[in-house]
This record gives sequence, C-alpha cells and structure tokens, in this order.
Amino acid sequence: MFNIDKDYVIKLRREIHMYPEIDFDLPKTVALVKRELESMGIPYTEEYGKGSVVGYINPEKKGFTIGLRADMDALRIEEKTNLPYSSKHEGLMHACGHDAHTAILLGAAKALKEMESELNCRIKLLFQPSEEGIKSGAIMMVENGALDDVDIVSALHVSLMEKGKIGICSGAFMASSRHFKIEIFGKSAHATAPHNGKDALAAAVRMYNAVQLIISREVPPLEPCLCSINKIEAGTAQNIVADHAVMLGTMRTFNMKLSEFMFDRINKIAKGLSDELGIKIEVTGPVKSVCTYNNPYLSELMWTSASKIVGKENVVKTGMRLGSEDFSRMAEKRPGIFFVLGVRNDAKGINKVAHNGYFDVDEDALETGSKVFVQFVLDNQNGVDTEKLEKCDEG
Repeated sequence: MFNIDKDYVIKLRREIHMYPEIDFDLPKTVALVKRELESMGIPYTEEYGKGSVVGYINPEKKGFTIGLRADMDALRIEEKTNLPYSSKHEGLMHACGHDAHTAILLGAAKALKEMESELNCRIKLLFQPSEEGIKSGAIMMVENGALDDVDIVSALHVSLMEKGKIGICSGAFMASSRHFKIEIFGKSAHATAPHNGKDALAAAVRMYNAVQLIISREVPPLEPCLCSINKIEAGTAQNIVADHAVMLGTMRTFNMKLSEFMFDRINKIAKGLSDELGIKIEVTGPVKSVCTYNNPYLSELMWTSASKIVGKENVVKTGMRLGSEDFSRMAEKRPGIFFVLGVRNDAKGINKVAHNGYFDVDEDALETGSKVFVQFVLDNQNGVDTEKLEKCDEG
C-alpha cells in the first residue's frame, strides 16, 4: 500500500493559498511547482505555454500515458477568512480551491515518484494556468500539444459534499461556457441637454432587459441553461451623458446549438438597438469551455479506484451542473474523467460556497484526493480497454 504525505500536502496548500495569482501570470505558483518537482527528481517542461508546467514520471515509457491535471489560478476576490495563512495579495484569493488541486497533484506525484520503477505506464503531470480567466489555459495547452501523447486524462475539483466522499457523474457533467462582452459607444453631452448626446447607459439598460427575455421567452423551460449579465460599467460623472458602456456576461448550456442561438440573438438585439438609437454596439463572445463529458467507461474505472480509497458507500453519483470547467477542452482531446472531492465539514464551519471571501476547505480531505489519483494510476497502469473507451466516446 502506498502512502500520501498528508502534512506535505497541507503545507503546500497553505503556501499556495497565501500567494494567489491570476490568469497566466503565476510566477510564485509556477516557481513552487518547479521547486517541488525538482526536489522529487521529476523532470518537467514549460514548453506548453505561459504559466504552465508539465512533469513526467517514467518519461521513457511510451506504451501508455495517463494525464493528471491541476489548475493553479486564483480569483479577484478579497479574502475574509482571517486564517493565519490568508492571502497576502490584496484583492486576490484562492476562493475556488485551485490551491488545494495543485497541492493534491503534487502529493500524488510524490507518491508516484517513489514507486516509479514499479509502474508500467508514463504519467504526465499537467499544471495548468487560467481556468478562471477569460482565456483558457487548457485550450492553450491542448493547442500546444500537451495532450498529444496522452491516452486518458483525469482531474478533480473540491466540492461542498461532505468530507470523505467522492462524486462522479458519468457522461455530460458540466455545462459549456461562453463569456460575452457587449460594448456600447455613444456620445457625451451635458445632462441638461441629453438630446445632444447618445446615451450609452440608457442603451445598456435596454440591452440588459432584452437579454433577460431570451431565457424566459425564447428557450424551452426545461432546457438547462443560463444567460446572465453580471457586470455593467458606464459613465464618468453624475452630470454627463455616458458615452461608453461595457457589459460582461456568461452563458452556460449543455447544447452547443442553443449556445449559438442565444449568442446570435444577443447580436441581433444589439443590431436592432444600434439601428434604432444610432449608436455603435459591438458584441464578442468566444466559447471557452465545451460541455465537460466524463467517458462512461472511465467513470466506471474511477468509481472502482475511488471505492478502494473511501469505500463504496462514500462514492456517490452527482448530477449535471451549470458550472463549467475548461478541463472539458482536455477531455475533448482525449477521453477524460473529472471527479469531485468532498471538503465540507459543518463541525468546523467549513461550508461556504466557492467564489466568495469566506470559502475554505477541510484540509483533512486533501490526502484523499491524492490517494484517488494514485489508485487510479495503479489500477490502470497497464492500459484500458480501447474498444470500450472508443465505444463510450462515440455514444
């Protein structure tokens, strides 16, 4: 039986937590990952793009390669936990658990390196930037070839499930994500002479209200989807007609045709308002994440591995979620399995949702994540049934 250095994982998580970084600009986090890989004697490369690190266990073995991925970036949120290892970077926080993900993968890497000579496969440790950012670190790494020599790939995410539980959803799990931007260009004027200007703020209000009607009146009520504008900036002073407005929103759906329909409707609404008001409106919105699809065969294999670690009674089937994950881009390239790790502990008061300043994880759960990764590798080091794998992907 292998061992996970629990104290090591927790120590790393706290160090990463203190120095949150965002998007592709992760100098401290990347330095930490490189430091730890070097201390383990694990070779690595940064060739797959800015802010990424990829380590290799058994780099010379070519028969079968398992990819294990951890995202490393944080969020633009002020931390409010008052923990002794709270964020030292003002306005930034690991409020989604990526600090835990990185520490968990390093803990798994440590255990796997110790048994490297006994393993029959190669392992690719994929440390990824910018999961939360507008631009996807996963897309960058895939386009740069990080998955080209990988056969199957796995990742995890912390969850508000009870500590000690593992959640798996076979098939479609998380929604696609399209972050869109609506930019309105008007003309400023004195507030007492609005007829001399083109009010970008007024246009933004009308745009906002029209977009809300897409979901409530143009999409089937039982279709799981979301189209939400969450940020509006406009104007410069209380007595000047706003000459510029910017709106940021997100779109989530399991149906890419529906995603295209909603985005097309936003463009048509913008054009209609532009023609009516004589104002310029630009809409952009590339698809960041596709639907996160868990290969059903790999889901079964992960269920078996996780059961060995936490017991069959603690592996649960999770439902589909409108949250998105750019791991979907890796699972689009190669068969993938994305599972969730319970980190909630009501007795400790650790039960706050992600993406807020009070978010925390029960660190006692972190070694479980490392153990599941390692067990999955051990169980599948000799390869998987490619016929079942391909049949599931076709389905």
